[in-house]
Amino acid sequence: MDFLGVNIDKLFNSNDNSNPLMWLVWIVPIFIFMLYGQKIQLQVTSSEISKSLEKLKTFRDETRKELIDYVKATIKPSSDPSPKLDRFFEYFTIMPVDTDPNGIIPKIRHIMRTREDFTREQVKAMSSSIDSFEESKIVNILEAVTTINLLYKTVRHIFLTAKKQNNFPLILPLQMMMPFIMEEAEALREAVTTFRHGQPIGDGIGPMIVGKMMLDTEKKPAAFETVWSEKMLDERKLYLLKAEGPAATVGRPGEAAEALISQNKPDMIIMVDAALKLEGEATGSIAHGFGAAIGGIGTERYQIEEIATKHHIPIYAVVIKQSIKEAITLMRKEISDAAEKATAQILEMIKENTKNGQSVLVIGVGNTLGVSQ
Repeated sequence: MDFLGVNIDKLFNSNDNSNPLMWLVWIVPIFIFMLYGQKIQLQVTSSEISKSLEKLKTFRDETRKELIDYVKATIKPSSDPSPKLDRFFEYFTIMPVDTDPNGIIPKIRHIMRTREDFTREQVKAMSSSIDSFEESKIVNILEAVTTINLLYKTVRHIFLTAKKQNNFPLILPLQMMMPFIMEEAEALREAVTTFRHGQPIGDGIGPMIVGKMMLDTEKKPAAFETVWSEKMLDERKLYLLKAEGPAATVGRPGEAAEALISQNKPDMIIMVDAALKLEGEATGSIAHGFGAAIGGIGTERYQIEEIATKHHIPIYAVVIKQSIKEAITLMRKEISDAAEKATAQILEMIKENTKNGQSVLVIGVGNTLGVSQ
């Protein structure tokens, strides 16, 4: 077949190995990719990350505006809160030296308590009429916006450094982590709206379960923003502990548990908390285990483990599975429906592992926003 005087059949005849045009068709692209392959890949990858970076920037700006508008509408500060809130977004925390042979847990606890107390006092200073419920919501929204801002700045730093140096290996780990980063950022974006409306989140399933068990009992303060009560179950005494709702707080279960255990010396500890599910696991599925089921940086878990070990008290865990997005956004029906089933399993565990006259400490771990007791 001829086209403009060129024999097409002969040009693409695979049996003609000496055809120079065919050699060019195969060899030229190979040389191009050998010489410029990394640059081409860098451009393609940079384009993908650049889109995600713009999305992160949008999340940061939107949540910042939402927080400022909420503060203005809710507590009506005497002056514009924007400059003060913008300073909060840039705050950082320096962890203590981890080579300290005497242990760093007390130092970490001190630093984190300092940050929490300072943030709380600064929010209170915006208005003399703010109540504890609104204060806790603003503090949680502030943490969410600060985290999104940190994610944006970190991704931008790695991205710009890689582009500046034309460093393709540096940008590869960022490309692999971007889906996880964006999942967390999108969850935090939705969490801001949930906190603003004071609605229960997935992480509140632990306090919800224990809160229902505390109904019709006398609640007493156990530690800062943490309450406890006691009730009887088949001649066994139950000590029930959770953060004080419906404020957006996790309380201080470590300090509260340490005080209750030292005073009452229960025979068993059961901790109820949300847990991140693996891909393929059903939301709201329940699992049992052993050890202190509590997240965070480890200070609260250390306190509970230390006092339980000192008194030789076994620690059991009951967790309700959910994704990171489900944990910090509006509680899904599958999670709330698991409360009754989890409660029945907890009561069964108590009856099977204790005898008449013994006592059990049940701790509901998590953010108790919108969950009373």
